[in-house]
Amino acid sequence: MRYRINLKKRQQRYDVIVVGGGTAGASAALSAARNGSKTFLVERLSFIGGTSTAVLDTFYGYYTPGKHSKKIVGGIPDEIVAGLKKWNSCLERPNTHGAGTAVTYNPEYLKVVWEDLLTEAGVDILLNAQVVDVIATDNKRIIGLVLVTKNGLECVEADYFVDASGDADICHLVGFDYELAGVDEPAQTLTTTFKMVNVNIGKRYSIKKEEMFNLMEQAAKSGQYHLPRREGSDHITSIENMTATIMTRLDSFRKDEAGNIINATNADLLSASEIEGRKQAMEYIKFLVDKAPGYEHASLSSFGCQIGVRETRRIYGLYRLTKEDVLSARKFDDQIGVCGAPIEDHHGGQGTHWVYLPDGEVCGIPYRTLVPIDSSNVLVAGRCFSATHDAHASVRSMGQTMAMGQAAGLAISMAVKEKCSVREVNVQALRQSLKDAGAVVDAEDAR
Repeated sequence: MRYRINLKKRQQRYDVIVVGGGTAGASAALSAARNGSKTFLVERLSFIGGTSTAVLDTFYGYYTPGKHSKKIVGGIPDEIVAGLKKWNSCLERPNTHGAGTAVTYNPEYLKVVWEDLLTEAGVDILLNAQVVDVIATDNKRIIGLVLVTKNGLECVEADYFVDASGDADICHLVGFDYELAGVDEPAQTLTTTFKMVNVNIGKRYSIKKEEMFNLMEQAAKSGQYHLPRREGSDHITSIENMTATIMTRLDSFRKDEAGNIINATNADLLSASEIEGRKQAMEYIKFLVDKAPGYEHASLSSFGCQIGVRETRRIYGLYRLTKEDVLSARKFDDQIGVCGAPIEDHHGGQGTHWVYLPDGEVCGIPYRTLVPIDSSNVLVAGRCFSATHDAHASVRSMGQTMAMGQAAGLAISMAVKEKCSVREVNVQALRQSLKDAGAVVDAEDAR
């Protein structure tokens, strides 16, 4: 039997293609388009927002934790919150584990906020489209992408690219170097999120988090409930009597028969984890209804649209952010944002490992962490940026991925105008332009 593959070429050629419409990618596309680049945004889901709309309902990383909280992101993150406030669909609340004030929102409204901003900026959006290959020169300069859509296989071309896929998909396809999470250090676990309705919020929060953790511990030890994580959290939402959870815990990597590490970039592991995650969530739902105050008459509202993935591939960039950089609150000449979030390592086992920066301090996010070593026309943004496992566990917060995206989009548009390599972008001009756009680039910009 013979198979025929027709590869159709899209007529429009772009200055910039952004792969991935999550917080990083949407911010990058918005920033690039606003700065004059003809921009195409490719998203594999049927809506914009990525993890922010498919898995979670909360932005972390907007504020520093500690006694003197400071707001450490601005620009596009502020616009997103302003758009949510128009629909009365967000609120601020303390983080369960002291990681700073969180911004909780209704993901359904967030989808529309992102779409409105992007279309107003003139971004061409293609949803339900998956990148399956790259077209590149011998020196790894990408010139086009192969997509699979309802139209079949399509090719789209551009001069520059932003990989905001989360999994560094186009960096992987073109052959850039990266660290596969799970090889050198255990990869962070996967989480299936879910929401509960008809919760008596007053009664639920009549007990402190330590008492809830103790209830989980007792329930797990009874043998009647399978609760791998004993410090799972639930929180209020922007919808009355609804809570959202981060409770389940699934291993995100294993060895195959040949001894090779596979993680959540593997289709079979990911598929099995989706099924197992919902099964595990049902155990937590049973526990909540049976044992947790305020949940006596509650029921499941929804699961996340997909399982939550924390790390898979992390590129090797011109600089690699380290644990020491984060915990010493190091600053950089080329930083394009800051982060005050603690190292939050969701390792295998019952707990979560937290390590905090000095009170009120922030570390810088260097532009060089967005530039793959082998790249001339590709930047990354989001959780595939260049960092060690520990540093990544801090700076992957969504406030920071938006900051990376805004910087990447602006930098790539500067490269378009100057017809230069992404390595040759004037970083000081980039930093000033980000500040002019309201972004928090240095510690003194925090407010």
